Amino acid sequence: MPIETHFDIPFISSLALREKQIQQNYRPIIAVHKWFARRPGTLFRGLILSEYGDRPLKEAFFSANDFKGITIADPFMGGGTPLIEANRMGCDVLGYDINPMAWWIVNREIEHLDLDAYRTAATGLMTALEKQVGDLYRTTCLKCGSDQAHVKYFLWVKQKECPHCDKEFDLFPGYLLSEDKRHPLNVLVCAACGDLNEVKDRKHPGHCASCAAELRLEGPAKRNKCACPHCSKISAYPSPDAGPPQHRMFAMEYYCRACKPNHSGRFFKRPDTSDLARYEQAAAMLRTAEAHFVPEDAIPPGDETGRLLRWGYRRYREMFNERQLLGLELSCRAITAERDERVRNALITNLSDLLRYQNMVCRYDTMALKSLDIFSVHGFPVGLVQCESNLLGIANGGGVSVGSGGWSNIIEKYMKAKQYCDTPFETRHDGARKVQVPIRGEWIGDSRGDENGRTVRILCQSATTTDLPPDSLDGVFTDPPYFGNVQYAELMDFCYVWLRKLADGAIPALQSHTTRNRDELTGNVTMERGLAHFTEGLAAVFGNMARGLKPGRPLAFTYHHNRLDAYHPVAVAILDAGLACTASLPCPAEMGASIHISGTASSVVDTVFVCRSTGVISRRTLAKTAGEFAQLVTEDLDKLRLGGLKPTQGDTRCIIFGHLVRMTVWELRASWNPALSAQQKLAAMCRHMIALPRPEEIETALSAADLPALRYAVNEGPAAYGVGADEISF
Repeated sequence: MPIETHFDIPFISSLALREKQIQQNYRPIIAVHKWFARRPGTLFRGLILSEYGDRPLKEAFFSANDFKGITIADPFMGGGTPLIEANRMGCDVLGYDINPMAWWIVNREIEHLDLDAYRTAATGLMTALEKQVGDLYRTTCLKCGSDQAHVKYFLWVKQKECPHCDKEFDLFPGYLLSEDKRHPLNVLVCAACGDLNEVKDRKHPGHCASCAAELRLEGPAKRNKCACPHCSKISAYPSPDAGPPQHRMFAMEYYCRACKPNHSGRFFKRPDTSDLARYEQAAAMLRTAEAHFVPEDAIPPGDETGRLLRWGYRRYREMFNERQLLGLELSCRAITAERDERVRNALITNLSDLLRYQNMVCRYDTMALKSLDIFSVHGFPVGLVQCESNLLGIANGGGVSVGSGGWSNIIEKYMKAKQYCDTPFETRHDGARKVQVPIRGEWIGDSRGDENGRTVRILCQSATTTDLPPDSLDGVFTDPPYFGNVQYAELMDFCYVWLRKLADGAIPALQSHTTRNRDELTGNVTMERGLAHFTEGLAAVFGNMARGLKPGRPLAFTYHHNRLDAYHPVAVAILDAGLACTASLPCPAEMGASIHISGTASSVVDTVFVCRSTGVISRRTLAKTAGEFAQLVTEDLDKLRLGGLKPTQGDTRCIIFGHLVRMTVWELRASWNPALSAQQKLAAMCRHMIALPRPEEIETALSAADLPALRYAVNEGPAAYGVGADEISF
């Protein structure tokens, strides 16, 4: 069985670790549109090559492969990583996702695009917008006096009307605008007069150069309370019944091409009367524009959208200011005028992705000095200081833009993504040196225009109800939901309400007014989806995929969670599908610096579960005692270390969970009764897990002095999972 014997954990781990640091550089295709928690493409390339290739993995990885006639399915395609890797190597692909945004994104990723036509249309769009609203993003440079400096970011602070004296005041959590990291000095806003001051020492900032008031770092707004500067009485925020929050522009970061060569650091200023007038001009233009594309959709309650509702937002359009709405409306009008359907769909995708930066929930990073997009923490965190990016972007030549969040940024990213489809590459590391290796002969797409196309079926439907012909699949590779994971649908509705207004109204996949679906396989308190729902759905999908698989072919999927009971539905689904788990392979799949992982006991390591209906399994992997489990975990940890990972306790725990699940499936498969209810099956799973060594016992055994010394040396290579007479048929 190729994956079990040919998958090279150290080799793929080393590549996956590097890819996840700057994924867009290794797999530019992900820049087509934001999606969440994408697994490394190198992982799925390694799995597919291990299963179907006839060369050593290290050799096949950096050369062209053609698996024509092989059909690969992904029942939870999300951002499409397994399908894209399979399509690139010549496979026919079949993908399912219940979320229409996932369906749209994967279609755009995998379809062929005429890049010349796209570049022409995108340039035309930028030219039109520059004529219409370009002046709204200009300011006067404080150094040379030019009124053609480009604004990078407008910074706004939330305001509140005092319930005691009826006067408005600012909700500043702090007055630090810029740290002295990427700018020579610290920049502070004066709490008294609002002027900007550059200071060397943040702890002793001194006095304002304009009004002599004492400068300070701490702001008055904290823990949802703030004292009114007019009457000194304290009031709470937010106020949901008061409507969407109001903002005041208090600072700007701009870019002056004339002054930059002789200027150190960034350009900051307090808005002047012309800057404020430009915003009022934008508001007036919007009032007379009669917007046709700005959505009026209400924000429904949800686990994530509840944050927005608590801040008084009731409609998605309220999350944008007037200048943003004007620019987006004019962009939509230009896009719908494009006649080439694929080019138009590409531009629609661009606008949808642009929304991440063109809203009043974006924040400003005072250290990196850039806009943080609305999904930077995979939620809707509403701050007190918001960042408005330049809609057009500031193109600086050579495909590079100054700042982030504008059309020029989005277009260049999309160009690179689709160029990668035509000419994919891998990155080989020679010490600290990176070498880009073109993989001539591979390509991503439904066609290339000059040769026969490939079968690409992307379906916007649940894989729980699909009816696949028997023996129609050569493999299933997927990254299923992790039960209580990010509420993708709630977040993606923010983009979807715009996209569906722009796209063809006759497209069946876009008929729903929301991407939310009661059948989505995630835990969600608002929609009352619990563990039983997740278990039933996952089991239905695995069962359908297993019926479509050719005998002995793999269903391989990634999974990790920091709780063992979250693995119970996985084991139930494998057993219900009539499969055995032949391997649990570790591979890095997250960045250690990810916001939800950094500084915690969470794991960056996924377990790849390899499942088959028939085949063989290595006898030595059938652990029973804590010591035997510890031996397998030790070998996995050693292989990860060879790949450059320094495993944490969380990583170790997830590897243990993987082996416990694998053994549970093996021991229960003969007596399993799929006819039981989900609750009964989960209870049976829990009872059996209790009979196995506890994770704590295995962890203790890992450090025991009498652990068998079976580790392999660096020059011996990784031990195989199943070889020779030690194999058991099933």
